[in-house]
Amino acid sequence: MRRLFPVTDQTSADPTSAPADHGDREWSLDELAEAYAYPAIAPEGHWLRANMVSTLDGAAQHDGRSQPISSETDMRIFGTLRALADVVVVGAETVRQEGYRPARAREAFAARRAAAGQGPAPAIAVVTASLDLDFSLPLFTSPLVPTLVVTGAAASAERVAAAAGAGAEVVLAGDGAAVDPARIVRELADRGLRRQLTEGGPRLLGQFVAADVLDELCLTISPMLAAGGAQRISGGPPVTVPHRLAPASVLEEAGFLYTSYRRI
Repeated sequence: MRRLFPVTDQTSADPTSAPADHGDREWSLDELAEAYAYPAIAPEGHWLRANMVSTLDGAAQHDGRSQPISSETDMRIFGTLRALADVVVVGAETVRQEGYRPARAREAFAARRAAAGQGPAPAIAVVTASLDLDFSLPLFTSPLVPTLVVTGAAASAERVAAAAGAGAEVVLAGDGAAVDPARIVRELADRGLRRQLTEGGPRLLGQFVAADVLDELCLTISPMLAAGGAQRISGGPPVTVPHRLAPASVLEEAGFLYTSYRRI
């Protein structure tokens, strides 16, 4: 993997100054963890980053799933970002389509998580207004850390009871049936889940963008063309003025670009 742009604030802007053995070898998990480390967060603060993949022509999925446009290195970065997070926030449709399972503890990150005061694995927080979920799945019945179900105060009492009965923790982040994206961030932070990662899908990411609560976008640009009517990485109504982000890093391998952009 080649570094094309500084990976951290401490990395020289001159890519030729990077150690020679970084050129074409596979980066270690420790190196990726340093590259994607969360910035310092104030005690009352939080940081929401998104991790998405897109083809050159803007498709975030192929046949309804992101895996066909991904790569092995993309999945290593995916796992690294999860291992650094307190909580992974995901929409219900993505849970259904991608077959989400509980996050697992990984020995390679155990010491790093312990030093940061984190549990063995991040919690999964599923955002859903309808609670139309299969609560018999392992995501709810056998997670290492209890799964959170984030919904509105007007959600079906029967479905809320079903979620709680399966062992999930129900988080109310909206006064009506809908969920307020800004409240999602605050409610999770209030539970000590301040290093936040969202993996979409596009509708949920669009809500975070519209609410202007997204701090960072980690975007893999896949060297593929998909055409068709696949969703973009972010959906929903447009913002009044496009939000400007600043590039933080770019890594390249086998034509894939692994980029990070942060709030200005």
